[in-house]
Amino acid sequence: MSATFVGMPAFPEAARRALENTQQRHNLAHATGTIRDKRAAVVAEVDDWEALRLAGAAIKDQTLRHLDDHLVALEAALQERGATVHWARDAEEACRIVADVARAHDVDEVVKVKSMATQEIGLNEALEAEGISAWETDLAELIVQLGDDLPSHILVPAIHRNRSEIREIFRSAMGEVGRPAPDPLSDDPADLAGAARLHLREKFLRARMAVSGANFAVAETGTLVVVESEGNGRMCLTLPEVLVSVVGIEKVVPTWQDLEVFLQLLPRSSTGERMNPYTSTWTGAVPGDGPQEVHVVLLDNGRTRALADEMGRQALRCIRCSACLNVCPVYERTGGHAYGSVYPGPIGAILNPLLKGTGVDEQTDSLPYASSLCGACFEACPVRIDIPSVLVELRGQVVDAHRGGVPKPEAVAMRGAGWVLSSSARTARSERAAAFAGRLLNRLPGGRRQGDRRVLGSIPMPGAGSAWSQARDVPVPATESFRDWWSRTDGGEDES
Repeated sequence: MSATFVGMPAFPEAARRALENTQQRHNLAHATGTIRDKRAAVVAEVDDWEALRLAGAAIKDQTLRHLDDHLVALEAALQERGATVHWARDAEEACRIVADVARAHDVDEVVKVKSMATQEIGLNEALEAEGISAWETDLAELIVQLGDDLPSHILVPAIHRNRSEIREIFRSAMGEVGRPAPDPLSDDPADLAGAARLHLREKFLRARMAVSGANFAVAETGTLVVVESEGNGRMCLTLPEVLVSVVGIEKVVPTWQDLEVFLQLLPRSSTGERMNPYTSTWTGAVPGDGPQEVHVVLLDNGRTRALADEMGRQALRCIRCSACLNVCPVYERTGGHAYGSVYPGPIGAILNPLLKGTGVDEQTDSLPYASSLCGACFEACPVRIDIPSVLVELRGQVVDAHRGGVPKPEAVAMRGAGWVLSSSARTARSERAAAFAGRLLNRLPGGRRQGDRRVLGSIPMPGAGSAWSQARDVPVPATESFRDWWSRTDGGEDES
């Protein structure tokens, strides 16, 4: 796959392009609506759902407060059970570790379990540069890979594609990288799944090395956990001789009792199911059973930066369920590609700036503004991440990061307003000037009224001001200042 998020424009421009894609908007509205309804039904079955949310948030917060201790315990437990543990500070180091393991076993292809961590570090592209093919085995990831596309959803990466599009991708691309799609091939979901199954089967049986992520890592026993719906993960985790798992350091949970809470929260919030069809756990290497060589790459890649942010560290509670995407009005209309990252939607709008830092590039700085702050994401989040509050905090950080140099028009306007409002005399003069302008504008022909007040249509203004006036009715200033009105009417007692 050669498609990449590198070089994507800032969110406003990318969103404008996405809104022009009517087919994509239709696909997204249908898919997110279906998932929302399923989630609502299974969540309503749980009497203590809010208590579960509170428990999940508390466990994550407590774990993050002592993350160093839990990671050391996880490393010791993994090593005791025969796994090799690697620490990766960034994406480049993590990719190099995986490539080194592949080269050490003279492997030129690997099969992959769906993994956000490996997408985040660009592992497929890094392995391709080393002459190693990485085959995605999750159905949606396979569609994205064969279509030379980019993922647009955390849980359903090909959510922007419909059945007809998927059939064409399978027919045109499967034969180039393995077993071709059956001929004829309909767009019936069962036929499409069957084609993918046949295509992937030869890769499962041939691959000597697999790469996975992990939804959770239990520190007390060194056990990694993957939950999925298709069984491809189970194939990858059991058939190959070598398994490499790339795991974000925030995935650790201290005990199995803690894991119990998340195994109730995750399936209901993600796929709208009471439990995942496949929950795979593995603890190191077991002679004669599964991969005989297990490597675990514990990945930082900005997570310690996020951990240091007092408000933003709650984003590390995220269990990648994507519930916030499915309820977000902005995501539903723009889709995931507009966010320019493997982490789209509300969680991506906070996670990307937290991992990369603000003031680094325009695209990342635009993400905290990709929200209406309606709060639906917080209500849906199973671990109660207060995304709207983090967005507001990050907007402040973006502004602070750009202080100095040539100020933006908005900053100039705010500074001017501050200068006027900081003086009673200046405020009074500005009120009289506005009232004079109001009386003058009211005498001009044209315009229209909104209630008792006259409003202006779109007016030519410099820069962003023009776009602002195109979406709003600009009111004519009041013909009398508040002070004059108060003085004339004795505070409204003598108004006639």
